[in-house]
Amino acid sequence: MGITERRLREKAERESRIVATARHIAEEEGWPAVTIRRLAQDIEYSQPVVYSHFASRDAIVGAVALEGFADLAETLRAAAHTTASPRKALEAVATGFLDFAFARPAIYEAMFVLPTGLRFAKSDTPPPLRTTFGALMAVIAPFCDDPELATETFWGALHGLAELDRHGRIRPAFRAQRIALVVDAICHGPDNGPAGA
Repeated sequence: MGITERRLREKAERESRIVATARHIAEEEGWPAVTIRRLAQDIEYSQPVVYSHFASRDAIVGAVALEGFADLAETLRAAAHTTASPRKALEAVATGFLDFAFARPAIYEAMFVLPTGLRFAKSDTPPPLRTTFGALMAVIAPFCDDPELATETFWGALHGLAELDRHGRIRPAFRAQRIALVVDAICHGPDNGPAGA
């Protein structure tokens, strides 16, 4: 291995360690505890070394969010393949989305709440965001003429439910019923009539 390759590998390893440490601190103590100073202290790097990899804390949150989107896309694809019924696949994906939000609150917060600098729905949207959107759109497409718009709406509804539920604003005992209502809205939308399956 040449010097350049070794340096690139070491740089990638340092970045991975910074991101993993940020995730760990956020999961254990919340995002307010994740600071450049704290990261440098926990991984025993100087603050300038951390800054040489990430321009800001928001950039680190963005890196954590990208990992979260990759994980969420995998979760959604797996959920969609648990059934052959398009309606049940849609329901499984909705449930998988909410389960992810509740099981990994710090990661979910990085993905959808905190400033990250990530650009959504743009030409330079990072692949993990596109993949996650695609996993949602795959289960929406059978039910509508404009799957992109319907997917944005579905995503928005799920995120709203996740945030309200995560913060105790709605009754958790009715989560399944709310998912069924969202799925019904997609399956019986104005452009597709009553849904079978």
